[in-house]
Amino acid sequence: MDVETELRNIQQRNQRVEQDKAWEVSLTRRSFIVAVTYILAVLFLWSIGNSRPILTALIPAIGYFISTLTLPIIRKFWETHP
Repeated sequence: MDVETELRNIQQRNQRVEQDKAWEVSLTRRSFIVAVTYILAVLFLWSIGNSRPILTALIPAIGYFISTLTLPIIRKFWETHP
């Protein structure tokens, strides 16, 4: 392989890695997971006879969302105190 081809392959790989990183922290991904978590929790709570599944299902969905907000803070702490 020549140098130009290798360089192009590395640039393409770096672009894919950057897109993957952006997807991991995107609001779209987080929102989708929150929505799916909420829907599945409502269905589960309804199936076991919970008296207020629509309200109760907010707990795991909001918990997931809050946990994603705190991860950057925890990561920064971890990076400075390994």
